[in-house]
Amino acid sequence: MGMPVEFNTMIVTKGKEIRLEENIFQLHKNGYRIYPIDIPLEVRKTIEGEVSGKALIKKVEMENHKTIITYQLVALNSTN
Repeated sequence: MGMPVEFNTMIVTKGKEIRLEENIFQLHKNGYRIYPIDIPLEVRKTIEGEVSGKALIKKVEMENHKTIITYQLVALNSTN
């Protein structure tokens, strides 16, 4: 029996990220997703939106057809 898995190379938040600490965030996604750990990834609000920063994924948890990622924001792009 197969299991659908998605491989992701960027973090798309859709504005649903949760701040755990100053620059540590958690994001809940539907389905099983694989992300590279400790490699800088682009952070975007939407897939086709502008890059809002760079982050390192520190933890990936998969359970009950959901994936929870914990990431550290290492660079923030500012419009100022």
